Amino acid sequence: MMLKYRRIPEETIRRLPIYLRGLLFSSQMGYKKVSSGELSEFVGISSCQIRKDLSYFGEFGKRGVGYDIEKLSREIRKILKLDVVRKAAIVGAGNLGSAVLTYPGFKIYNFDITAAFDADPRKIGKKIRDITVEDVRNIAKLKKRKIDLGIIAVPSADAQKTADELVKAGVKAILNFSPCYITAPKRIKVVTIDIAMDLARLPYYMPVS
Repeated sequence: MMLKYRRIPEETIRRLPIYLRGLLFSSQMGYKKVSSGELSEFVGISSCQIRKDLSYFGEFGKRGVGYDIEKLSREIRKILKLDVVRKAAIVGAGNLGSAVLTYPGFKIYNFDITAAFDADPRKIGKKIRDITVEDVRNIAKLKKRKIDLGIIAVPSADAQKTADELVKAGVKAILNFSPCYITAPKRIKVVTIDIAMDLARLPYYMPVS
């Protein structure tokens, strides 16, 4: 049975989806069980760290036997609350938003983007995948549609206003792709991904030619 702790390191939570992906990859290769060492090779994180992270939530493996992949995958989904389908809405249907909408990788984590919004009349009514882009003024209806995750893919000048509107509409967490800092009430978890900023770190590690 999963043990519950009040204080789990943020880095541990960040690594759990990586472990889940590694387990799913192992399963696709035909494995039924996997050791922490084998999982380490799949995900690039030390076996010691894997065991330490999992120990916060209980004992899932047996020494000399390893982890039952199906069981551990199920437990990690429960920990991350991914054992049910999570509906999400994206605001911004430009190049980035369209790419996010068509990305197939969300399915393995039980995410389903079911709504898209934009302020540009040229984009409203357009179909991306099987989703029709709606007028951004309809965001207020998200709560009735039981959508509690918001994705922001708008220009930085509009990001905070969009976040405020999503909060009013009842979302409980926001993934922000806009290259700026946004604020939200403490009860709302915000994760910001700035691809350009992360890319800007790489030259530092590159050898001088």
